Amino acid sequence: MSASKRQKSSKDVPYELIYWPSIPGRGEHVRLALEEAGATYTDTAHVKDGIQTVLGQIDEKNIGDAQNPPGLAPPLLKHGDLLISQTPNILLYLGPRLALVPSAEDDEDGIYKVNQLALTALDGLSNEPHDCHHPIASGLYYEDQKPESLSKSRDYVKNRLPKFLGYFERVLRGEASGQGPWLYGGRLTYADLVLFQCIDGVKFAFPKAMEESEKSGKYVKLFELYDAVKSRPRIKDYLTSERRQKYSNGIYRYYEELDVTG
Repeated sequence: MSASKRQKSSKDVPYELIYWPSIPGRGEHVRLALEEAGATYTDTAHVKDGIQTVLGQIDEKNIGDAQNPPGLAPPLLKHGDLLISQTPNILLYLGPRLALVPSAEDDEDGIYKVNQLALTALDGLSNEPHDCHHPIASGLYYEDQKPESLSKSRDYVKNRLPKFLGYFERVLRGEASGQGPWLYGGRLTYADLVLFQCIDGVKFAFPKAMEESEKSGKYVKLFELYDAVKSRPRIKDYLTSERRQKYSNGIYRYYEELDVTG
């Protein structure tokens, strides 16, 4: 059976999200897509001994199987015989299946534009905030790099955060955004969910800077998108459920000494 045939036949199989327990992390973007679509899925974060599945996947002895190379780190998504990793790659796979990108018939290149927006949000509003508390090395404790973390955070809040908030405000004011609060094509896509989660995380890590940004009036449409996603019925239900992981020592962390303004 060809790979394309195998993937098409696995549509009705529940999705399996493989990710760490106790932190939202990069797996949260996948969860939001699955929750918004009302998809059936399992999550190792809520399965007894699910951590063993995560550790088994990233074990250095794991060399994958005949169809799938091993993943380096979670999140991973298992769907039938398919096993893939990397958050943007997983979302690229899920997008058409969960109707979170324009259909190829309506917009042949739309999926790549949605992916572009998601990647940009992850670059500047997920990866860079992580580097604020680990600017030297991810293998070191935060306590080992506190002075550098403060310098990085000050620069991020002053220069990088406004750059990315301003970019998405421009996108939302552009013609390609379409009607309504969404980033592309006048409809909700997974890029909107990614941006929501990124904004939510930065609000947790840098509440003073984000409050200042919102009150400035420079990013009205951006915060309208944030509120629009938050009020989606399935998202609203998810955010108040036990399935939603609380922020802790993951990508987004709150340290009072790093809570600076621009």
